[in-house]
Amino acid sequence: MSSPKLKQAYLRNIAMPAWCSRLMINLWPPMIGAGIHVEHIAADYSEARVRMRQSVLNSNLFGTHFGGSLFAMTDPFYTLLILHQLGKDYVVWDKRSEIDFLLPARGTVRARFQLSADTIANIRQQTQGGEKYEPSFSVAITDRNDDIVAQVSKTIYVRRKPDRPVLLSP
Repeated sequence: MSSPKLKQAYLRNIAMPAWCSRLMINLWPPMIGAGIHVEHIAADYSEARVRMRQSVLNSNLFGTHFGGSLFAMTDPFYTLLILHQLGKDYVVWDKRSEIDFLLPARGTVRARFQLSADTIANIRQQTQGGEKYEPSFSVAITDRNDDIVAQVSKTIYVRRKPDRPVLLSP
């Protein structure tokens, strides 16, 4: 029996400019419903900034943000940034997430995701022989006073696809 091929969605194979990714995410119904809005994705996919305004659709019985919406606002972004920085020769999946709620979240909240060139170089180095690598990232969700209302830890699965040449620098 042959081993299964690692595949990702067909949109993965399209070189998409950051503005287009931002537009598509902002029009995606789950994001609209939760009130999540991508404010910025850097042209080189090194950074993303996301906000969520509080509304009746994302508030709980206590008048604060629903925890699932806070979690959702951090869901795809490290995967998206890594995916576009590494290119189509890599499989990138969101493997694990944890959230630590620190303060009641009210009003508009924000999250900022950043990837350094060193981080991407390290991922390429760790996966050059086809091994899986699972780097972890942390992102703070802050309120209008820049107080951290929640801290989210993300573990991303990365593997270079079989039979692909090693590219250590872009």
